[in-house]
Amino acid sequence: MKPSLRQSALFVLLALAPLAHAERADRSKPVNIEADRVTVDDKNKIHIFEGHVLLTQGTLTIRSDKLVVSQDAEGYQRGVATSGEGGLARFRQKREGKNEWVEGEGERIEHDARSELSQFFQRAKVRSGADEVRGQYIQFNGITETYLVTNGPNATTVPSQQGRVQVTIQPKKKDASAAP
Repeated sequence: MKPSLRQSALFVLLALAPLAHAERADRSKPVNIEADRVTVDDKNKIHIFEGHVLLTQGTLTIRSDKLVVSQDAEGYQRGVATSGEGGLARFRQKREGKNEWVEGEGERIEHDARSELSQFFQRAKVRSGADEVRGQYIQFNGITETYLVTNGPNATTVPSQQGRVQVTIQPKKKDASAAP
């Protein structure tokens, strides 16, 4: 694999999933990408993977119909994964030091490495362990480890009782040895 293609593939793995507590060992694992077609434009720093895209690195898996990775003049990269099975792009990765997984999906998933923002558009869902957020738009800030979830596209809200944001937070188990 050419260095620029490998560099883009590595970015995609690390960037598309909102990975505040992702498995650190994954970063040193090889990147494997399968697609029906790959287009590389080194001059414009754009890589396009199309058709049943499957990207894996360690515990991380990204599935989509199309994955576009671009790089700006300063070397920051941006990735966009679209569609997939059921019209959704999906990712899954094990959390660091826990037997839990972070999973996410949306019709489109975007990540900007410069701002460390991951965005999920339309039918968006992110699950960490047993906790889950759902909405039409989810933004995860990797620096502050905060979420914004709305029932409208692009962080807007649509006044209606249907399509409201849904959040499920499971109670945390207390340590049995700490009980009185």
